[in-house]
Amino acid sequence: MDEHTRDRGKWPALLLGLLLAIAGVALAVGGGQLLMLGGSAYYLIAGVAVVVAGLLLALRKGAALWLYALILFATLVWALWEVGLDWWQLVPRVAIPCLIGIIMLLPWWRKPLNSRGGSLALTASIGAAIIVAIASQFSYPGTIEGSIESANNTEAVNPAQVAGDDWPAYGGTNAGTHYSSLDQITPENVGELEEVWRIQTGDEPGPNAPPEITNQNTPLKVNDSLYICTSHSRAMALSPETGETLWEFDPNISTMGADDFSGWAHMTCRGLAYYDAANYDSSNDEASNDDAENTDSSANDGTTPAENGAAAARVLFDDGSQFDLDLAFLLFISGLGDNPASEDGGEAAMLSATDVMCPRRLYLPTADARLIALNADTGERCESFGNNGEVDLTNNIGEFSPGGYYSTSPATVTEDLVILGGHVTDNSSIDEPSGVIRAFDVHTGELVWNWDSGNPDDTAPLEEGETYTRNSPNVWAPISVDEELGLVYLPMGNATPDQYGADRSENDETYSAGLVALNLNDGQVAWVYQFVHHDLWDMDTPAQPVLIDLATANGTQPAVIQPTKQGSLYVLNRETGAPIVPIEEVPAPQGAIEGDWTAETQPRSALNLLPPPLTERDMWGASPFDQMMCRIQFRSLRYEGQYTPPSLEGSIVYPGNVGVMNWGGVAVDPERQALFTGAKYLAFVSTLVPRDQVQEGQGSASEQGLQPNEGAPYAVELGPLLSVLGLPCQAPSWGDVAGIDLQASEVVWKHRNGTTRDSMPFGLPIGLNVGVPALGGPLTTAGGVSFLSGTLDQYLRGYDITTGEELYKARLPAGGQATPMTYTGADGRQYVVVTAGGHGTFGTKMGDYVIGYALPQ
Repeated sequence: MDEHTRDRGKWPALLLGLLLAIAGVALAVGGGQLLMLGGSAYYLIAGVAVVVAGLLLALRKGAALWLYALILFATLVWALWEVGLDWWQLVPRVAIPCLIGIIMLLPWWRKPLNSRGGSLALTASIGAAIIVAIASQFSYPGTIEGSIESANNTEAVNPAQVAGDDWPAYGGTNAGTHYSSLDQITPENVGELEEVWRIQTGDEPGPNAPPEITNQNTPLKVNDSLYICTSHSRAMALSPETGETLWEFDPNISTMGADDFSGWAHMTCRGLAYYDAANYDSSNDEASNDDAENTDSSANDGTTPAENGAAAARVLFDDGSQFDLDLAFLLFISGLGDNPASEDGGEAAMLSATDVMCPRRLYLPTADARLIALNADTGERCESFGNNGEVDLTNNIGEFSPGGYYSTSPATVTEDLVILGGHVTDNSSIDEPSGVIRAFDVHTGELVWNWDSGNPDDTAPLEEGETYTRNSPNVWAPISVDEELGLVYLPMGNATPDQYGADRSENDETYSAGLVALNLNDGQVAWVYQFVHHDLWDMDTPAQPVLIDLATANGTQPAVIQPTKQGSLYVLNRETGAPIVPIEEVPAPQGAIEGDWTAETQPRSALNLLPPPLTERDMWGASPFDQMMCRIQFRSLRYEGQYTPPSLEGSIVYPGNVGVMNWGGVAVDPERQALFTGAKYLAFVSTLVPRDQVQEGQGSASEQGLQPNEGAPYAVELGPLLSVLGLPCQAPSWGDVAGIDLQASEVVWKHRNGTTRDSMPFGLPIGLNVGVPALGGPLTTAGGVSFLSGTLDQYLRGYDITTGEELYKARLPAGGQATPMTYTGADGRQYVVVTAGGHGTFGTKMGDYVIGYALPQ
């Protein structure tokens, strides 16, 4: 090589060499810190070697190529030893070192070094890395491949657990299965599904919205209408076939004394509840069935919902003659009418006449703590319910901050009762509203019974001026009911604060973080099963219990399946509370903060989607540098596996308090005896902050950041375990879909779900199937297709429930953090409808869309 060529390559080599040396110093310094914490020695060794290689390159020594070839090859061997052929785990370890090697082989840097042997060695190392990268494309760590065989359990399917042409309750029915018997959409044709209508409700977050404003609504389809609610508690009726608005109701929610809504923690409406008096008329089953058929066909015969009110009146008052609505009302106000279906005379007549005036009702929970009854035909208030159609849910609750108490989930309606619990803001103080569950008369709104876990045996309504037990565990998720058994199933939350429990009462310890079954008629406890003892991790029971008649080796059993944040699916006999699937008490880490305590064991179901415990090798990043920082963070925090107690230095909570499963729950196919669900895997960090280190008024209104816990000796800092670049510190997958054979109690298949498309910088329209979290529930159908829309990327997806294969994907205009539902329209088509409204703290795009899909006509 002549002197001119060597001089021309002097400055590029010097610049790249110095940059390489600086990077090596950073690796060596961080690696030394990691080694002192008991971590891997790789980063220190590699850092020193990279410094030397950089200096050799700056000096234009051919040995730079030889040394860097050795560094790259050793890195590849180390990476394979740590994570095998896991593409996403290999990327931060090998991708950037490989790219630097490729740059060093470019003529500007390679020729001045004049080392053919070094060039060949580095080429060989790069080639080995490429071969490993290709091989990793055929490896799917964490994936379970299998097929759910159809149980063909048609004869044993309980009709109370199945939605059909309609979708009359949040979970399809009060059993919460999220299952429809419709089978028009199949694995063979779901790819043809197309958007047929789209509306915008006009309810979008304003500039002063709460941090966690969400549109998580699952519509109802019944009464030839589609019923929705919005984040600001508006209710709307739509045409199921076109999305056309039939009526709207705005409760004009109050800020409850605040200047605006910005200080509220949440604002959402997950759904409405529906009641039809005709569904419970047993005086003449044949007449009732005929009337139901007439009602279902009203959209085809030209009648309007209001005209159908007269038909309902005829069902309620039919004694051989025909009464119209005006005559029924006249009888009601004169007190002369009797209901032939009852033996109670005037009192029953009054209830029936009340139903005539509002025979089909919607129950709307509002963000300012009201329960409003609406005429489902017209959207007007049912004035006979409560006070001008509403019940004040703040009665006997006591003081709370604006937005700190209301029902985020829909009520549950039975023949006589409308039952609901309430959201209570986590970790605000130790003096928050009660978690009381209340059952109101479905006709009048009168309080029939209340169950307060702080006073569990006294279910009689309180007198005016009395207050339910402050801070008792609440129920914020949807409630399920088995009317045949006469039991109500409550997924229990916790007494706040979540991460400090020294002051909890005996009742708190008994009823929190479990499942409680109450007698429907009086609210008395039938049985209780706890899933987390002395919960210090915010593992409240987050989802609607699922009721299914489960085929077992001991015959069919009435089962309740409870999805949980900690990853277990607890399967109990819903009549007795006894486990059907074994539950083992496993040893748990000890060493709570001074003054508090931890349970020695925690219950774990044999049926679970629990991930393996984290290790340093699981730490992730976009490069070797942020991965190293995540390793340092991991070694600096306290982590002894699941249920590591909160600490002053910070403890890793994995699975995190967003849960493996959350409010979206699971979908269960009672015919196939199969379960379909999404699963999230995100680690969080919980750090206790002594009270004297918290300034007055300091704290976050959201569920991340500093939680004040006023009145407790510690506040708590909460947040996901993230790298310096804002990426999760633990390696993907962060979100899966899974299929479970319930008869075998076995996870048959599990696949990564979702892409990085809407998490890419600069809005790049590309997406890699990394497996992302989903907030929103699943739907499954007799056709063998399951749907999910809640992923971080904006898609509605359809899957084959037997194998988990993704069969369909539709782009959404906003985040789909809601649960899809399905029904048959008057045109005979099966529709799938999803709300796309985004989620404030989940970080998806906000919107106000409701979208309907169907097969081509």
